[in-house]
Amino acid sequence: MDVYTDTIRDLPPADKLMLVERIWDDLAAETKPIPLPNWAVTEAIRRRDDMLADPNLGSTHEEVWRRIKVSRNE
Repeated sequence: MDVYTDTIRDLPPADKLMLVERIWDDLAAETKPIPLPNWAVTEAIRRRDDMLADPNLGSTHEEVWRRIKVSRNE
């Protein structure tokens, strides 16, 4: 591994999360489109087509939040 990867692995979880948030914020501030690899575009199209063919494949907001609460034992 390289020194950057090793350094990141040594960070506590809270610091790793802060790093991810900073990277995400930096990406969100980008004014030019971020290029996607072809496999990601193909997968997005496949998932969209699957969802259009069978809307029951997805989850409602309520179902998602219920699963989150259950996973947190709330």
